[in-house]
Amino acid sequence: MKGVILAGGLGKRLWPLTKITNKHLLPVYDKPMVYYPLECLVSAGIRDVLLVTGGNNAGDFLRLLGNGKEFGLKELHYAYQEGESGIADALRLAEDFADRDKIVVVLGDNIIEKDIRQGVASFFSQPRGGRVYLKEVPDPERFGVAVFDADRIVRIEEKPAQPASHYAVIGIYMYDEQVFEFIRSLQPSARGELEITDVNNFYLEQGTLEYEILDGWWTDAGTFESLLRATNLVASGGANHTTRRPSGVLAAS
Repeated sequence: MKGVILAGGLGKRLWPLTKITNKHLLPVYDKPMVYYPLECLVSAGIRDVLLVTGGNNAGDFLRLLGNGKEFGLKELHYAYQEGESGIADALRLAEDFADRDKIVVVLGDNIIEKDIRQGVASFFSQPRGGRVYLKEVPDPERFGVAVFDADRIVRIEEKPAQPASHYAVIGIYMYDEQVFEFIRSLQPSARGELEITDVNNFYLEQGTLEYEILDGWWTDAGTFESLLRATNLVASGGANHTTRRPSGVLAAS
């Protein structure tokens, strides 16, 4: 199984911090932000990784990460996304790298307290389809939100004004080789982007999307507030959080 880190974009919500550097190179406590998704993949046993980036500072990733040997990687590959056309557009660049293998995708600004080894192991045993991580959040309207029928996801709504649940689809996705067929069929959203929520809904329509409830805390680091929160959580070592589940909602096995 292979890993993909999506670390493109211009980081406009963190301007002027991102005026001269990529968002994912900013510090989160004592490490560059991109270290966290990379360590997330490595701790799950993944040793072959592609990093997709863009903008004017792509070369800084090569200077920082090199060939990935420092992290115990077998290979660290790089791809360049032109413009800002969405998460699914960035993932499209991983098709040759994936070479029909299953992939685990982590957004470059996602930071978690624990690890995803159990979810990756479950996905490895899953015959086909995709698997996503969910986390209960106080502000689900900022994210793609899972809509449930008992313990089954029936659809995912992107940034809904009235969320059907408090379970956000966080930036950790697992896909089989079909993902690239789905991306080729996508049309840009009203934002002009290829949305990863549409990819996940394709899998739902096939009945092959499973999910995990993330244990421990999670945050993105794409705004000043969440960047500060990420730094504070990492600095404190974090506290174990017991995930509350609404009636009938259970982690998929």
